[in-house]
Amino acid sequence: MPNPALSAAIQEAYASAPSDVVILHTLEIRHPSFTDPIRVVRNFADQETWTGMGGAEAEAVLDALSPEDRDMIGLVARLEADAPLNAGEMVGFVALAFDLDLPPVDTIPAPEITVTMDNVGREITDALDEAATSQDRIEVTYRPYLSTDIEGPQMDPPITMILTEVEATPLTVTARARMLDIGNKAFPSIFYRTTEFPGLAR
Repeated sequence: MPNPALSAAIQEAYASAPSDVVILHTLEIRHPSFTDPIRVVRNFADQETWTGMGGAEAEAVLDALSPEDRDMIGLVARLEADAPLNAGEMVGFVALAFDLDLPPVDTIPAPEITVTMDNVGREITDALDEAATSQDRIEVTYRPYLSTDIEGPQMDPPITMILTEVEATPLTVTARARMLDIGNKAFPSIFYRTTEFPGLAR
């Protein structure tokens, strides 16, 4: 079943697989304990391509990084206008090998997927370990980009999931992610309390 959230350009890329267009899969992991979100792309480290396409704005993103972090950037691209963080801004994604199977376009209330990230650094492992033991949920957003267009993700809206289980080793992070379970959410989501509705008190 086709996914109506995908742009026509990326659907064409999936269908025809042109040799000069690469689909770049990205993940953004957010948690209140993170100073900055973790953003990774399934690609190799490359800065020249993105500064050539993004000009001064992409160069400014790279200039704000330390030399070590800059060397690990695999994509500089613009987020969607209503992104949870850095909306509409150019941001950097660290080149990292990861695997995920996208949830099917189906009627399942809350499909789950498994995300595996290889060769992760100690910084990512420590951050996820700390987040996994907190009471706040870890959110992850999947955005696909085309190597020929860094002005926005090719999915509207991007997929946002909640990490439910995280297992981290010095080299690999494996996590299960679940789509937001809107089907089981209370409606209307209003709690009637006497502090806001004094007429309820008897």
